[in-house]
Amino acid sequence: MSFALLPELPVTEALPRLAEALRHGSNAVLVAPPGAGKTTLVPLMLREEPWAAGQKILVLEPRRVAARAAARRMASLLGEELGGTVGLVTRLERATSAATRVEVITEGLLVRRLQSDPGLEGVAAVLFDEAHERNLDTDLALAFCLDLQRALRPELRLLAMSATLEAQGFSSLLGDAPVIESLGRAFPVSIQYRTRELKEHRELPEAMASAIREALRAHPGDVLAFLPGWGEIRRTAERLGGLDADVLPLHGELPPAEQDKALNPEYRTRGGRKVVLATSIAETSLTVPGVRIVVDGGFRRAPRLDPATGLSRLATLRISRAAAEQRAGRAGRTESGVAIRLWTEALHRGLPVSDRPEILESELSGLALDCAAWGASPDDLPFLDAPPTGAMAAARALLRDLDALDAEGRVTPMGRRMARLGTHPRLARMMAAADSPEEAALAAELAALLEERDPIRGREAPADIHLRLDLLHGADDPNADRAALGRIRRTVTLHRRRLGVPGGTESAGDPGLLLAAGFPDRIAAKRGTMDGAFRLAGLSGATGGGQGARLPPTDKLGKSPLLAVADLELAGTEARIRMAAPLDRAVLEARFPERLVREEGAAFDPRTNSVVARRRLRLGPLVLEEATIAHADPAAVAVELAKAAAGRAFRDLDWTEAAKQTRARLAWMHKIAPDEWPDVSDAALAAGDAAWLAPWLSGLTKLSELRGLDATGILRSLVPHARQRVLDAALPARVELPKGRSAAIDYTGEVPRLEARAQWLFGLATLPPLAQGRIPLQVGLLSPAGRPVAVTADLPGFWRGAWADVRKDMRGRYPKHDWPEDPSKG
Repeated sequence: MSFALLPELPVTEALPRLAEALRHGSNAVLVAPPGAGKTTLVPLMLREEPWAAGQKILVLEPRRVAARAAARRMASLLGEELGGTVGLVTRLERATSAATRVEVITEGLLVRRLQSDPGLEGVAAVLFDEAHERNLDTDLALAFCLDLQRALRPELRLLAMSATLEAQGFSSLLGDAPVIESLGRAFPVSIQYRTRELKEHRELPEAMASAIREALRAHPGDVLAFLPGWGEIRRTAERLGGLDADVLPLHGELPPAEQDKALNPEYRTRGGRKVVLATSIAETSLTVPGVRIVVDGGFRRAPRLDPATGLSRLATLRISRAAAEQRAGRAGRTESGVAIRLWTEALHRGLPVSDRPEILESELSGLALDCAAWGASPDDLPFLDAPPTGAMAAARALLRDLDALDAEGRVTPMGRRMARLGTHPRLARMMAAADSPEEAALAAELAALLEERDPIRGREAPADIHLRLDLLHGADDPNADRAALGRIRRTVTLHRRRLGVPGGTESAGDPGLLLAAGFPDRIAAKRGTMDGAFRLAGLSGATGGGQGARLPPTDKLGKSPLLAVADLELAGTEARIRMAAPLDRAVLEARFPERLVREEGAAFDPRTNSVVARRRLRLGPLVLEEATIAHADPAAVAVELAKAAAGRAFRDLDWTEAAKQTRARLAWMHKIAPDEWPDVSDAALAAGDAAWLAPWLSGLTKLSELRGLDATGILRSLVPHARQRVLDAALPARVELPKGRSAAIDYTGEVPRLEARAQWLFGLATLPPLAQGRIPLQVGLLSPAGRPVAVTADLPGFWRGAWADVRKDMRGRYPKHDWPEDPSKG
């Protein structure tokens, strides 16, 4: 099909420039507005290029609805059925043949194909449609394709297409690729705002239904209404009952035949107007014919990490200004139109300019696993935005806990198997743990349950996951979410197919064991004797090792000694368990022995403040089994006792005045020469499990026994004997005074200080230097009754100056004592 045989659409004028760019280079960027025809015309044009002869053009679409619509439209332009020249591959649908030259594929499946066929044999070009949406799988697939292009396939063509692409950013990423722009044809669209905001998005269905009724009365044409998800679409449709128009939903969960009704301009059962209630799939990926009115709810669903499950789930967020402009433009594709925004103009000015890329917001264990399986570090792959360092570190830690990466970060055989399953690594590990067809069928059901909304509604719903499995198998519960169950069952079918479960195989096995495989950090052991109180394992891939978790006392799982937890509601220092299964410790030990540690040794018992010898079976911080034994290695006992002493800031040692002064003297020497003298601060002494103290604890088992230790001698032992002599010379404990007297120096204050009766200092012309003058010394002069009369750091200057006033006062108070005019002479 030449240019002349393609239908005339707005993008047509850009096709010759695009063809020329890809004849002389491998990459290009195409910017064209929604409805311009780029999704359908560009692949059909490129398949006729000489460099594509006998090979396929892959068209990557971010959504199944858009992929299906684009494939069907291209096939119809060729006068063929889908599966001929134009094929389609999505998670739930496949229509291809040996004749297929243009294959439309959803983004996640392209990543899977690259992992199984890293050379993309027989593929001439990959077209990334709606690349501006910056979905994680799109960014990852583009990075892999660029890596393939520079390493093995320099002739592979890559084209980024979008309506609002960051053209320069993508051009740079694609090696300064040429940017071809098609202005298209758009009619003016007037914008209307509301005078007040919705208090929350739950008010949206009522507000949307009211706005649609009003718009149909005030303006001509069909209506395209944007809502965040299928729930809001359903509730809005209910509120539009009796409307003299076809009300048609359009979202990714609809069966294909229902999607076609919304996209078919001829489908009008009432012969009049049409109202399409759509998610953001109609923002740029699809063209809904006949639309002259857009009513925009202003919200979207986007994947965000759900701490409750450790998976990414869809969250309801405000759209960006760029998205609002895209939606409004849908009203002006064929004639002038109107866009009604259900928010105020003031709020619009505060919206973000554009949506943040998913790579900066999501949990990244899937990306980390795919990169490891690809054989490249994310740092070495070409991403428009680099994955955040913290998120990648957490992702790799989780993958190590899931046995997907080894200690050096290399992908394991288990990790490769997980990557091929094409789902979140937690769920992939759970499914990979199944060792029979029946257990694989159960794993498919558990994965589907966790990917979708809980079918048992209500905050007080019991936590046992068996109740959800029973619903899938036909159990009756009037409060169950039937729509959620339908989606779960469809997803079960997909996972069974991925796992190769034979048709008719009934699920069987231990849900707790499978959940433990994918959620090792969520294994919870009962804490104490109170029902419903648990402690989580945590491990390395998740924060909160040892964190508390609770069930209501009335929940039947509250008595279980061990649980595998799949869903947590996090709040403060504890979490509420929302979905779990009982876990048999013996089964856990038999199937995952490498995760458990058997150890014998010493452990500190805070109830008795002593160290006891114990044998333990441990999972991370969880002690699953413990017994006291007769003996333990004395060195291990000493280490545990030292650690306990450090945890109590060493207050169990006998801190005599001499010990306090020795520690203070060492601290002063460390201050002036940190490389030569030890740090004796609380933090430094506690570091390294207080290893300096352990050698002195041989034969001791109780903290109370530390009172008998010589703390002064222990501190002095931190430096060699020769250095001890240096310490005594530089910072003496006492200073010799005239007439055979001496006085102690207090080193524990901000400045070392000597205190003595004034008469004892007569004959002392100057203060002795500390550490060769590098540390100041103060002297406090006392009256004959021991009361302070003066403080100075300059004794000669004091004798010459301020002493006269002190002498006058002392002579009046203590006339029987001798008060010389010049005490420096004795």
